[in-house]
Amino acid sequence: MQLSIRYGTKIIEFDVEYKDRKTMEISVEPPDKVSVVAPLGATQEVIEYKVKSKAAWIVQKLYTFRDMEYRRIPREYVNGESFMYLGRNYSLQIQVDENNKKPEVRLYQGKFHVIAPSKNEDTIKQAMEQWYREKTREKVLERIQYYQHFFKKKPYDVKAKEQQKRWASCTSKDELLFNWRCVMAPSHVLDYIVVHEMCHMYYKNHSQEFWDMLAAIMPDYERRKEWLKKYGIRMDL
Repeated sequence: MQLSIRYGTKIIEFDVEYKDRKTMEISVEPPDKVSVVAPLGATQEVIEYKVKSKAAWIVQKLYTFRDMEYRRIPREYVNGESFMYLGRNYSLQIQVDENNKKPEVRLYQGKFHVIAPSKNEDTIKQAMEQWYREKTREKVLERIQYYQHFFKKKPYDVKAKEQQKRWASCTSKDELLFNWRCVMAPSHVLDYIVVHEMCHMYYKNHSQEFWDMLAAIMPDYERRKEWLKKYGIRMDL
């Protein structure tokens, strides 16, 4: 559900999600996304009142993101274009081979090498996305195994998939779903995303108990989380 309030001359639009919780949570993400997680049964009037009480903070956040010019970087699938992997940028090198019916993507010698039957950008983009999907699942499984000794529970399954509005999620069955773009982040940020979701196997919300558990495993999680807030918008194809 989407609602809006007026603050001075500005209209603040925000998405509302209802969950089984006691408190209301308001978040602002770049470039201009405002979200509210409200307790089940909370009325529209109560939600709007809460958002109005935080309006000054929300507007300040939105201006900060605007001033820092957070916006998606348009990319072309041509030689020399830059793509992120584990926090570093690598340039694209395309080789046309008509005998290759299916594009191949490899990362070596500091470049993304794509061998494709043509320079069709849609075909190359699809191949790059598939490469990222496979690498994200591979790296996530590796990091889950690394941190598993902190947890008695194990994920029911792990998948890399399309998720436009979140970096990862945990289902009621403890299936961990990761945005295929996750592997673009630096290793320490990817670890934050992984441990964050592993903690959700115990707490399906962002309660104080959840954050306490995360902090016990990863005391500097806020620094890692901040990187994701600042630069996550740039993690895309």
